Order: sequence, then C-alpha cells, then structure tokens
Amino acid sequence: MRGTGRIVRFDDVRGYGFIAPDSGGEDVFLHANDLDFDRLLTKRGTRVSFDIEDGPRGKFATAVLITSEGSGRTGAGSKAAASDTDEYFDVFSAQEFKEAATEILLEATPSITGEQIVRIRAAFEGFARKHGWIE
Repeated sequence: MRGTGRIVRFDDVRGYGFIAPDSGGEDVFLHANDLDFDRLLTKRGTRVSFDIEDGPRGKFATAVLITSEGSGRTGAGSKAAASDTDEYFDVFSAQEFKEAATEILLEATPSITGEQIVRIRAAFEGFARKHGWIE
C-alpha cells in the first residue's frame, strides 16, 4: 500500500527516522536504505510518499520519495524550489522554529549551554524573520 506523510525525525548518523502518515496512526519507521533520494534531504517536515510494509516491530517505509508538493520545512531551498514551480511552502510559526532550532542545537552539540542556545536561537530567528521563513 502506498502512503504519504511528513518526516518527523531522521538521525543521519544512525540512518533511520520516522514518518507521520497523513492517514493517521502510529509513525512509520524509515531507514536510509529505503530512500530513493539523497539522504541529506531528509529534514523534519519533508513531505514524502512511500510503500508501507509490516515487519516484526511494526510498520516500515520502503521506496520513499519526496513528493511533488516540495520538501516541507527545509529552509531556503524550499523557498527557491517553491518560486521555481509556483508551489507553496511551509512557514514555521515562531514557536515551531524555536523548538526545531533547539532540537538541532542539542543534537549537534550536546554540551551547549542554555544561555548559548537562547543567543544562537535569537540570532537565527531574526535572520529567518527577515527572509520570511517564519510567521
């Protein structure tokens, strides 16, 4: 069965993540070997289509493709791609942006302090607002 959804998490180091299916229900496991595109494009919010299979640990995705709707919340690339194809792209709310930025900072640098996160996040939030990436 073919489904669609958004990538909710992908760990590039471990090579796996999860997709929230548009049909609802539990997230679907995603492995890098099942991507039919460059794994560097696996960002939170990326819209994908995929085949759903049942495995011993639950559902998993195979033959995963980025949908024609674009790649969701992937920053400047989405804006450029959207303007090239006259399609819409997702824009973060300020809160969604802060949450995503915090998660990325903590994953990239576990030793980062709260004060550093607040300063870096504020700088990026100003930059993102200036470019229309957040509401």
